Parts: sequence; C-alpha cells; structure tokens
Amino acid sequence: MASLTSRLAAVVHDKQTQVVVFSSTAIALYGYDQGMMSLINTNYDYLRTMGIGGESPIVGLIVSVYYLGCAVGAVLFSRFADGYGRKKSIFACLATASLGNAIMFLAGLGYSEGALAVMFVGRVIMGLGVGGIDSVIPIYSSELSEDDARGKALAQEFQSNIFGLVMAFGINLGVTVLLGKENQWAWRIPIIVMQVYPVLLMAFVGQLPESPRWLVYNNRQHDAQKALNDIYGNEGDARFDDLLDSHEKEKGQSVGYMDMITSSHPQFHPTIITIMGQINQALTGYGAVSVYGPQIFELLGFPVRTSEYLTLGNYTSYFFLMTIGWLLIDALGRRKLLVQGSILLTFSFLALALFGGLAENATQLHIPILAVAVPGTLILFFATGAFGIGWLSTVWLIPTEIYPTTARAQGTAISVIIWGLANFSVTLLTPILFNNFSYFIFLIFAGTNLFAGVWTYIYLPETGGRSFEGNMEFFEEAKEAGTWRVAKVKGGEFKKLMYTDPEEGRDGLVDAERVPLLRRVEDQVPGL
Repeated sequence: MASLTSRLAAVVHDKQTQVVVFSSTAIALYGYDQGMMSLINTNYDYLRTMGIGGESPIVGLIVSVYYLGCAVGAVLFSRFADGYGRKKSIFACLATASLGNAIMFLAGLGYSEGALAVMFVGRVIMGLGVGGIDSVIPIYSSELSEDDARGKALAQEFQSNIFGLVMAFGINLGVTVLLGKENQWAWRIPIIVMQVYPVLLMAFVGQLPESPRWLVYNNRQHDAQKALNDIYGNEGDARFDDLLDSHEKEKGQSVGYMDMITSSHPQFHPTIITIMGQINQALTGYGAVSVYGPQIFELLGFPVRTSEYLTLGNYTSYFFLMTIGWLLIDALGRRKLLVQGSILLTFSFLALALFGGLAENATQLHIPILAVAVPGTLILFFATGAFGIGWLSTVWLIPTEIYPTTARAQGTAISVIIWGLANFSVTLLTPILFNNFSYFIFLIFAGTNLFAGVWTYIYLPETGGRSFEGNMEFFEEAKEAGTWRVAKVKGGEFKKLMYTDPEEGRDGLVDAERVPLLRRVEDQVPGL
C-alpha cells in the first residue's frame, strides 16, 4: 500500500505528467464548444431569442464565426507567447475564453433587442481565446516532451478534446430532455458550465514549468537549466547543453509571417505542409460531423430524439477509440495514420451515401428503415473512429515538429489560422449542403478525403521519432534535390518512421519496420 501511495505521489508531482494533464484539459475547451452548439442550434427558445429561423443560414454563421475568432486569436497569442512566455500567454487565452463564454451566456437574458449581436460578440471573443489555446498549447507541450513521445502526449491531449465534446453534448442532451426545447435554461446551462475549464486552469497555470526552449531563446539560461532539472532530473544538464547548441545555430535568426509565405524563404516549404494539413483535415468533413451530428443521423432515417442519443453514443465511442490513436501515433508514425485514415474515410463516406440514399427512398423501395439506418450508423461510428485515430491530433502535431524555435510559434499560429478559416467555411456551408444536397453531401466528403490522402502520401514527410533538428533536415534536402516529393528526397528516407534501435548495446535510430509493431505499442505503455 505504501509503495502504491508513493508511486501515485510521484505521478502527481511529475512535471511532465502535470503538463500533459493541464494541456489536455485546456484542449478540451475546443471540444466542449463543438458539443455545446450542436443542440443549442435546435433549441426553440434560443432561435426565438436570437430572432432567427431553424433553417436560416445565420444558425451556421453563429457557429462558424467562432472559427474566425480562433484565426485571429492564434496570431495574437502566439506573438504574446514569443514575447512574454508560454505560461503567460496560456493564462491570457483562458481569461479571454472565459470572458467570451460569459457574454454568450448573457445574450438575450432579460432582453431581446440586440441579443443576436451580443451572441456574435461572445462567440468571436471566445474564439480568440480558444484559438490562442490551440496555437500555444501544442507548442508548449511538444517543447516539454521526449522526441519519441511527442505524438503520444498531443494525442492524449486531443483525447481530452473529445471528452470535452462528450461532456458538452451529454449535459446539453440531459437538460434538453429534462427541460424541453422551449426552455431557455436548456441552452444557457451548457454554456455557463464551460466556465469550469478556464477558471480551474487559470488557478493552476502558475504551478507549471516554463518552456526551457523559450527561456534559452530569451537569454534566461539559469532559469532554463532549473526548469530542465525540475522536469528531467539528472538528464537536465545534458538536455541543457543540447539546447544551448541549438540556440547557437539559430541565434540572430528572425522569422516573420511574410517570410513564411515567401517562396524563396526556407520556412515556405514547411508552411505549405502546415497549411495543407489543416485544409485536408477540414476536407475530411469531421468538423461538420462534430457540430451537426444529430442532423446526420436524421439523414440516415432516425427520428430527432433517437438521433440525439445516437450522436452521444458516437461521441462516446469516439473518445474511447482515441486511446488507439495515442498508442499508434508514435508506433506507426504520422504519415501512415493519415493516409490509412483517408482510405477508410473515403470508403466510409461512399457507403454512407449509399445508405443515406436508401433511407431517403425507403418507402418507395419498400425497404424497412432500420435495415439501412442500422448499418449506416455502424459505418458512421467506424468513420468517426478512423478520423479520430488518423486525423484529429496528427495535423496539430506536425507544425510543432518541423520549424526551428524562431518560427515555431508562427508556424503553429498559421496552422490555427487555416484551421479556423477552413472550418468557418465547412461549418457555414454544411447546413446549406444538408438542405440542398441531402445524402449527396457524403459523396462530396468521399471525394475530399481521397484528395487529402493522395496529397499526404506524395508530399508529407514522416516527422515521428526524429528530433526537431532532424526534421528540419528534410526541407534542406528537398531544396537541394529540387523537389517536394517525399519519395525523391534522400532516397525516400523521410517516408519512414525512425525508432530507437531495440538491440542491446546499440544506440541510435532504425527504420521502425525493423521493430515489431507490438514492441512499438508496448513502448508507449510500459508494463503492458
């Protein structure tokens, strides 16, 4: 018993564990918003208070304008993170998200005129804060993770993102069932409950270590060495020497946003990789599935309340399947998960188009509705898992791995900007596509997933298992080779995941294919 107590105490005081738990909870803010709005959009009192109809495009605009706020927040808070530190920036992000959430809660409370404008303001301000979180947290987390465990750390954080989604939708569904869609508290309660996230996180952010990389690059070497010793113990001094070497190589380099979109600049190539990663993630269609889940189950033939319960079941399954994601992201690599995820999603959406068409025409075809709705539901559950394992966290991880320290905050901010703009477009257009294309929307998503997979296979290097500096080598080699195709750069070496050599007495990295998959998975969970 004493041994167990001591081990639990060690975990609680372990700085890396604290960072993962904190970062995971912060990322859950984004997931909570997605789950929160999906049923608020169908609340009759909400629609009446805002003065809009259920099929009005303004419903989608209220949802999507949040993503524009995220895009702006990513730029503001990433600059803040570079100038004042990761921790101060995270605190400012949380305070902004908390303010926006409070404004949303107060929209139309005791008044009606101007309620829609207040809701828009609240959505934008909350977007600023959450966009900052999505920009700064991945940088902070990756700078405090081992080279061979960065993927696992971020995937665990994004599993919490799904927990936030499940929590929000569950609360939303619960109060809707208890109070009804005519009651204003059925949509206000889920909004104000979100305050628990930023308030608790702001209380604990002061206990976290600052990023040693940021400290070194801001000439606070003593603080950096102390932080490294707190985090890594005896290994801290060796890591400090490595950081100093890296700092010497990059000293004096300054990278601006215009540099990153200038074709002749060294950071242009990684920036295009970052941009296309977020565009391709949006093209998978899962931003729409997360926000408009109940409507998709209605397309498959289920009544409204059944669709809401199935949506909650889908989100819950999504959360548990993400465990596979963090087990595999460092064992299989980023490229393989993304490409295989696209293949599975392409076939899933083709099947959903078929079952959606059969459901819409079930009466004319004399087909029992459950005969198509049930298999369609199983496929949607499967597709959601395929997205979570393959696409949810990987595209957020890659920008944190391919830039030098002087450009990492800007690169991650660009990732959030493109994510915000892409999801603004998708969530704005989805209700229109539902109303005009019905089940044909699944054919559109099948095509976009196919494109995402092909692009990824051709142009995305494998960034897993390599140091930050090792990943930057790909872009230097690509420039020398005069091509961005991964297969033609350095003999296709960057198509491979590199892994710690398992043979005793040998140091260094080897092709992961030489290490059994089970061994790679076991390494992610010691003692499995």
